[in-house]
Amino acid sequence: MEDFMEALDHPERKKVRDENERHDLMNRLKRIEGQVRGLQRMLDEDAYCPDILTQASAVHSALNSFCRVLLANHIRTCVSADIRAGREETVDELMDTLQKLMK
Repeated sequence: MEDFMEALDHPERKKVRDENERHDLMNRLKRIEGQVRGLQRMLDEDAYCPDILTQASAVHSALNSFCRVLLANHIRTCVSADIRAGREETVDELMDTLQKLMK
């Protein structure tokens, strides 16, 4: 939650995404949301622990995949544009982000 709050510290930074990127990312999130609802249902229905853990692992993998796609798009667009514009501090920001993702 702390990392999420840190991200809110930069409200001036925005990213205009093309429709394909937005659509792909949104579809991924909706699938993850469905998987999480499935986890809730499994718990409500007293599913066997290993079955719930398997589903939770799938949610974790899907969220990691979402992050990889978002990070790749960020590097291709925001980071490369900032570097071309001489904003070298973006590399430090990227390194901080990667460090958070690798916890």
